[in-house]
Amino acid sequence: MKQVVLNIPDNIEISENETIRFLAAKLYEAGKLSLGQAAELANMTKFTFSELLSDYNVSLINYPSVEIKRDASQF
Repeated sequence: MKQVVLNIPDNIEISENETIRFLAAKLYEAGKLSLGQAAELANMTKFTFSELLSDYNVSLINYPSVEIKRDASQF
């Protein structure tokens, strides 16, 4: 697994765990991580992580509208 060092300004009050969870949620939203990978990064179960997504305004259903339209046109 890659390791990244992130420098956060002292005046921002955010814990390491919260930073990791936010990053995992946003990487999931961007389609860079699967739900399982994001949950693992956040050190959570898939179920617990899926509940956390709403805290960051990330939808559990991560299916781009372009793909929905493409799939729907096949019927």
